Amino acid sequence: MDRLDARVLTISPSSPFRESVTTFGALAWSGFRRYATYRQATIAGSFTNVVFGFLRCYVLLAVAAAVAGGRPGGYDATQLATYVWVGQGLLSVVALWGWTELADRIRTGDVAADLLRPVPPVTSYLAADLGRAGHGMLTRFGPPLVVGLIFFPLYVPARWYTVPLFAVSVVLAVVASFACRFLVNATAYWLHDARGPIMLWMLSAGVLAGLYFPLRLLPDWLTVTLWVATPFPGLLQTPLDVLVERDGPALQVALVALQAVHCAVLLAVCAAVQRRAERKLVVQGG
Repeated sequence: MDRLDARVLTISPSSPFRESVTTFGALAWSGFRRYATYRQATIAGSFTNVVFGFLRCYVLLAVAAAVAGGRPGGYDATQLATYVWVGQGLLSVVALWGWTELADRIRTGDVAADLLRPVPPVTSYLAADLGRAGHGMLTRFGPPLVVGLIFFPLYVPARWYTVPLFAVSVVLAVVASFACRFLVNATAYWLHDARGPIMLWMLSAGVLAGLYFPLRLLPDWLTVTLWVATPFPGLLQTPLDVLVERDGPALQVALVALQAVHCAVLLAVCAAVQRRAERKLVVQGG
């Protein structure tokens, strides 16, 4: 047991905020370290993102060449290329699919241990997911972007605040993605087996988030409805539109503000669902 730190983080009544931040940071760091162990998976995932980046980029550039004026959905060729390659880099950061840990723990009954911990499940899972996203940003975001820079002319933002606003938008996208995945996994509290909702989420998230094509290619009424009524465009479309400066400054800020509203609502719903689930949860065998 030498050199093993077995201390348990607790929240002190004298300094609750500082200890809460410390605990949240420790949980985020654990999420980072967990994904840092999968080095071969990181390399393989980056390679796959690069391959699909070429496919998506050439398809959208072909669409641009076939459209009169060469601006489908209001994007020029450099904006479309940037949309694709930055989007490929963000895939593992935002993580639209692939997380079933909560549903699995509910199904096996291991979630009972989560309820005994001093940190609420929503908070602990969110912290770990932010750590995962941080690892994805450091290891998976760069390779597709570098490849895109080598083979295609990419869009360079003209406004000084675009990159910081993009960074804020990405953080909000990660939080919103986590909240959506948490809610989908939480259906296991009632269904016991959440594979159906998870599969539905995996099939719809990419399309509605703007992964396969920019949502601006859809009719205006449908695009506005998706943006206002659902959080899906905020998962990928909004950060990418902010970066390529598809809209004017006021609308840029408004889209990020809408992301923040969706995040607040989703996290509140997650907390409410978790409280409701805890009142009816029956761990296997009673």
